[in-house]
Amino acid sequence: MRRDLLLSWFLWVVAFIFLAGAGYISWVKYFTDQEITFTQPQKNPLLDDPKMAVVDYRVPDFILEEDKPAITRAAKLYTVIPERENTKVFTHLVAANDSMFGLAKEFGLEPESILWSNYDTLQDNPHSLTPGMELMIPPVDGIYYQWEVGDNFDSVAAKFKTQPEEIINWIGNDFDLLNPVVEAGDMVMIPGGQRDLQQWIIPTISRGAAGVSSGVYGEGACSGPFEGLYGGGGFIWPTIGHTLSGNDYWSGHLAIDIGLVIGEPIYASDSGVVVFSGWSSGGYGYVVVVDHGTGYQTLYAHLSGVAAGCGQSVVQGQTIGYGGNTGNSTGAHLHFEVRFQGGFVNPWFVLPPP
Repeated sequence: MRRDLLLSWFLWVVAFIFLAGAGYISWVKYFTDQEITFTQPQKNPLLDDPKMAVVDYRVPDFILEEDKPAITRAAKLYTVIPERENTKVFTHLVAANDSMFGLAKEFGLEPESILWSNYDTLQDNPHSLTPGMELMIPPVDGIYYQWEVGDNFDSVAAKFKTQPEEIINWIGNDFDLLNPVVEAGDMVMIPGGQRDLQQWIIPTISRGAAGVSSGVYGEGACSGPFEGLYGGGGFIWPTIGHTLSGNDYWSGHLAIDIGLVIGEPIYASDSGVVVFSGWSSGGYGYVVVVDHGTGYQTLYAHLSGVAAGCGQSVVQGQTIGYGGNTGNSTGAHLHFEVRFQGGFVNPWFVLPPP
């Protein structure tokens, strides 16, 4: 009897659990299937206006996907700094093969500006450059000038063909604009300043001249007068190579420097008579000058040796010397001048195209 009662209770408990579980499952399913509704928000009159832009603030799906990397901006590792006018003078140590024209090109200046700013060192002679020499490189074209006793802004401006305001207002001079003061010995930049250059040249020596003093122009000066071959009026390159190596033609260097190898032959650019042959003063080293009898003369400088003597007639293309690096020269080259009736002619105007 007792056994039957226990079995009956057990069955009722199982049935109750079964019914409770079925009821729970039905309840969950019922609420899950229902749509979730929200209270309609109050209308905003601005959104009803078609002229107003509606912004969708929903987050794009691709941002929520964890397997896609985020987009980042790379760091910028440099800053572009605007170019400003240089205001500082600095020192350049002259090296082998330096030339006034080459230095001017390197520093973005006119060659005269470097020559003018180093008068005490160079004395206006571009051939005075020697390796190891220190040059002052001005920041802009003009003259870096040492103020002298008795100078004032008006006198200095007149001397260097500029205006006092240009000197006073130039930022690199750092003057008190209300009371600019300069002491004797101070270095002052004269932007845009210029002056005449002192030319260091061998004088024109014609075949008919009575000669020049070897004590003044060097032992290569010929005594003359001479007579001989005349040129045809056309010129050839005096060297094997036809490239510039050093100074081009400019107001302080009335010639071109042609690249060569020491010892190579130097040719007469046109026929004529030799009126200078040997060592010269003024930094030219060994020189040959040929008078062509047509008003033209050609000069060949910095030779390692000469191959034609005073009064000798030479034909166009004849060897008259050998390439070198003598005199005031920082590297092997031929200094080649063309003169006409005592004046200077740019050799590029008479030589055939290289």
